[in-house]
Amino acid sequence: MSYLLNTLTKKREVDSIIKDTIDKVLVLRFGRASDSVCLLLDDVLSKSAREVSKFATIALVDIDSEDVQVYVNYFDITLIPSTIFFFNAHHMKMDSGTADHTKWVGAFHQKQDFIDVVEAIFRGAMKGKLIVNCPLPPERIPKYQLLYKDV
Repeated sequence: MSYLLNTLTKKREVDSIIKDTIDKVLVLRFGRASDSVCLLLDDVLSKSAREVSKFATIALVDIDSEDVQVYVNYFDITLIPSTIFFFNAHHMKMDSGTADHTKWVGAFHQKQDFIDVVEAIFRGAMKGKLIVNCPLPPERIPKYQLLYKDV
């Protein structure tokens, strides 16, 4: 599915899409094209791209690219797929009841879940918020355990 969406492999490309996406939510999916869960998420993203095109831009970031490791380390991408949201070059956070508010880890169960999340982020961003509450019920939010090294 990654051939349907813009795939970024260079730091310069990621920098420019973050900087140049104005008055829209930027959705960056960090992952691999060979991972089955990433393919599932890519399918949801590509099916939703047209419906959210008025208020969101979707791009994929290949975490195996050596050039984007700065972002992988900065956003602490240890579990894939991880989806990060921006609005006017500001990192948007979402309180989904998990320990990490900076990103969405895992795939969305259905297309409407993704559309609801992006719409909630867009509405919050238009009100000047940098963190929004997740509109999804808890049973449709992926659960995962955070593991800390050397603590």
